[in-house]
Amino acid sequence: QPRLVQSGGGLAQVGGSLRLSCAASGFKLDHYPIGWFRQAPGKQREAVSCIGNSDSGGDTWYADSVKGRFTISRDNDLNTGYLQMNSLKPEDTAVYYCATDCMAVAATGWGQGTQVTVSS
Repeated sequence: QPRLVQSGGGLAQVGGSLRLSCAASGFKLDHYPIGWFRQAPGKQREAVSCIGNSDSGGDTWYADSVKGRFTISRDNDLNTGYLQMNSLKPEDTAVYYCATDCMAVAATGWGQGTQVTVSS
């Protein structure tokens, strides 16, 4: 059964760091882009970052709100994607999801979501 399993996240203080992982099982993740999305309470889901598949050379994209603070990466040998989040702000508080595309509507697989809470 193909699936994405997320880990990481939790509680951090303002200015702190967290790392999210997104491990694929049952399929080769390197064929797919990896998108990270988040949804805060009462807000729409938004795209946070994306990294291209192996064919694209791993091009990256970041939302303006996280640029310079978050770093997306992937380890194709481990079949896993990562989102390193530094200099966290209260407005980063949300449930974070990984997916197999940079566009949510095109993603064929989603992680289960993980809560990130940044306290001041």
